[in-house]
Order: sequence, then structure tokens, then C-alpha cells
Amino acid sequence: MGETPDIGKREREILTAIVETYISTGEPVGSRTLARSNRESLSPASIRNVMSDLSDAGFLEQPHTSAGRIPTAKAYRFYANQLTGEATLSPADESLIQGNLQGLNDVQEFMERTSHVLSLISHGVGVAVTSAPGQGHALEHVYFQRLGDRKVLAVVVMRNGVVRDRVLRLSDDLSVTDLEVAANYINQNFRGWEMNAVRNEIARRVQQERAEYDRLMSSVETLYTQGAFATESAQQTVFVEGASNLVITEQDKERLRQLLATLEEKQRIVNLLSAYLDARQEAVRVVVGLEDTVPHLNNFVLIGAPARVGDEVMGSLAVIGPTRMDYEHTITAVSYIARLFDQFWNEVT
Repeated sequence: MGETPDIGKREREILTAIVETYISTGEPVGSRTLARSNRESLSPASIRNVMSDLSDAGFLEQPHTSAGRIPTAKAYRFYANQLTGEATLSPADESLIQGNLQGLNDVQEFMERTSHVLSLISHGVGVAVTSAPGQGHALEHVYFQRLGDRKVLAVVVMRNGVVRDRVLRLSDDLSVTDLEVAANYINQNFRGWEMNAVRNEIARRVQQERAEYDRLMSSVETLYTQGAFATESAQQTVFVEGASNLVITEQDKERLRQLLATLEEKQRIVNLLSAYLDARQEAVRVVVGLEDTVPHLNNFVLIGAPARVGDEVMGSLAVIGPTRMDYEHTITAVSYIARLFDQFWNEVT
């Protein structure tokens, strides 16, 4: 999560108390509030001196002259660095996660549910991104059925057991024989291939071998261009849920408007996660202030981790929320679901 600033033990304890109090109450924290709860029985005056030093170091700011202090982005980064990520998931959260993710047999659905459950747990925006398909998206076999004039049902069965069907409306009619030949050709040549590789190879063969496979290739091309092999899993797919959780005050509504402007362009979310989540990392990462990638998200935090299967990264899952959020609670949930993803993948593939 980054380096810990070099401050003393007393300063660390008071800063941690301020951050946790502000996360809990949303109100500026005064020295008297801390004096009532501090374990070293420091006087309000002593605490004020420490708070002044922390303010000079850039950890605290004072919204009004007579008000208490609130944490800065630097303080939240410090606080996140102190968390070990070893907290135990609460029984309520574990039950919520298991209830939403049990009984699924499709990776896309798992990730979509993940965005939902992270939104519920964190009260922020849950985001899950699936990367380009892995072995679980390999083709098992394809079947075409003629439904009528220029109308074909395409059924694609994946090796992980997922079945996708789509009704194709063709510009040129194909006979039952044409469809059988096309299906046989695809099943004999491409069983076990990833779907994007199937499409690319068919396109290449259509272009290079048109003369030799004139009738066969024209049938396959017609089915291909009409979307028989279209699948969201061929590209990164983004699931986002919980934006309404950020609506608290008028200021939050404006933040929400800005955030939604970003979320509407889902590729930017992919870029955001790619920029901050290192594919080689094992632990959850916390990034406070996302302005390097999205300038208007300087007051937001991203808590995320790669969704990996063994050593292969298959996507990302994260929470985006205001800096005043329950860090430890969210870190624990993200870490737990990231571990579940590996287990889930091995069960369905």
C-alpha cells in the first residue's frame, strides 16, 4: 500500500483515532473528543499540540477556525498503510457474500454478482472487470438450426458448461446442409480454441483461402458476420453497481454526477483498475485520490485486488467510494471475494 510516514508512536495513535472517529461520525474531530477516549489520558491541551503538529505535516486540515480537524488524503493513506488486511470477515458479511455467490455456474454472472455484493457491503460503488477470456471460455461445440427464411438459431457450448444461444437474421439464406457443413467445420477445426481466436482464425481463412473453400467458407463467413460468435467475454466486461450509495449530501450528489460521467464510459473504469491494480500483486491495494487517472476523482478511494486463477489474472474487483469509508471492512470483503474467485473458477471449469 505504500510507505508509512515517519511519525512518532503518540502521533500515529492520535492520527488513527482521528481518522476512525471521522469515518464513524463525519464530523470534524476536536481535542476534547479524543481526550475522552484516549488510552494514555492525555489532556486536551497535549492532544491539541499533537494535532497542530499533524496539521503542519499535512495530515489534518481545519475546515473552520473554531472547528475540529478532518483527515487529508495523506492521513487516509497513512491509515490504510497501518491495516494488516488480516481482519476476520464478519458472519453477516460472509453470509451475504455466500448467499449472493452460491449456486452460480458462469464467470460473467459471478463477476456481476460481485459488483452487487461489494456495493452492499461497502456502501460504495462495486466494480468487477473480466479480462480477455481464459481457458474457461474455450469452445466445446457449436450447433446451427434453421428457423426459417434467413433466420438461424446459433447455440455455442463452452468447455466450462456455459451455453449461449442467439437468433441470427441473415442477409442471405442458408440451407440445412450449409449449416451442418459450417457447424462440422467449426467443431472439427476449433474445439478447445478461445472464442476470440476462433473468430480471428475464421476471418483469416476466409480471406486467404476463399478460392479453395468457396462454398464452405462463404457459409461460415455469413454466420460469422451475423454475430454467431459474438460474446461479451471476448473483451473486458465491466459490472458496476451501487452508485446511489454515494448520495448523502448535496456535495455528494455533485460527486456522484461526476463519478457517473466516468462510469458511463466503462472503458475508463478498465483503465482505472489497470492503472492501479498490479497484476503481480497478491494483496488488496488501497489507492487514495484517483486524480492521476481521472482528475475529478481526487476525493475518492479505490480498494481493489486482481481476480486470479493460480498465477493468471482473469480480471479485477474493487470498490470506489469517498475517502471517508470503512477501510478495514471493505479490504476484508475484497480480499475474501478475490480468494473465492479462484475456488469458483476451478469448480466450474
